[in-house]
Amino acid sequence: MRPNDWNLNNLSKNIKLAKTAGFCYGVKRAVETTKKLKSENPTKNVCVLGELIHNQNVIRELENLGIKTISDNNFDDISDICVIRSHGATPSVFETLMSKNAQIVDMTCPDVKKVQQKAIELVQNGFLLIILGKSDHPEVIAIKANAQKYSQNEDIFVVSNLCELSELETKIKTHKKVGVVIQTTQKLELLKQTVNYLIPIVKDLRVFNTICPSTTSRQNEAKNIAKESDLMIVVGSKKSANTTHLAEILKEITNTIHIESQNELYLYKDIIDNAKNIGVTAGASTPDNIIENVILELKKY
Repeated sequence: MRPNDWNLNNLSKNIKLAKTAGFCYGVKRAVETTKKLKSENPTKNVCVLGELIHNQNVIRELENLGIKTISDNNFDDISDICVIRSHGATPSVFETLMSKNAQIVDMTCPDVKKVQQKAIELVQNGFLLIILGKSDHPEVIAIKANAQKYSQNEDIFVVSNLCELSELETKIKTHKKVGVVIQTTQKLELLKQTVNYLIPIVKDLRVFNTICPSTTSRQNEAKNIAKESDLMIVVGSKKSANTTHLAEILKEITNTIHIESQNELYLYKDIIDNAKNIGVTAGASTPDNIIENVILELKKY
């Protein structure tokens, strides 16, 4: 039973859980496929290159099933089956895995692949490429590397805010064509700000809104709940981009706390005690059981 099917009200508080809380289809697909791979190949070594999702409970569950998480630069422990996580990977990673004769199972999210393809198309057509996102995020690293493979120059830049974008203004003005893509879990506001900044200084501007539909739906629903709530609780890893951005958005609307599990709720006891209407949402890497535990603990207040 999905958590949003529960009766969430108690005598003193109205608790509303977002229907979009929890696993997106890309994460669910990656987790289920990886577990199935191990069950169908019990004698083979199955590993994931980098954390499959940003949730330590899920990572531990996979380890208990015998599925190893391998660091991005450690290929020595890879032998039989290697899963590429939903964030994608660089061309050099695929080349290395093929040289080791490993069976590659590519779980790159289809929405992430769309960003990679748009980025490649832009550089192939001579556009200076701006990738909106965090430069150290695995999705962005993969997008940039895939674009670089097809680029004739070094005109590929990653920016996370307008300040970083302004530092490129001279370079941008000397280029006739500029293209923009955005990390799938970023905020729409960043894209809007970027477009408004570029329009006056770019002759040929191509912009692709590559924020995934799941992220957009999750953010929109959470914002609507926040408008009717005294407190919003965002559940998910602090390493998760989509979860941290969700919390940032909601903080602009109402009082918001970001927790990874029910074990952190006691830290906010006074805030929770004083709230009548509480909204709850969760990031795309948050399993149902963690959301359930948060709700059950909240009902004790």
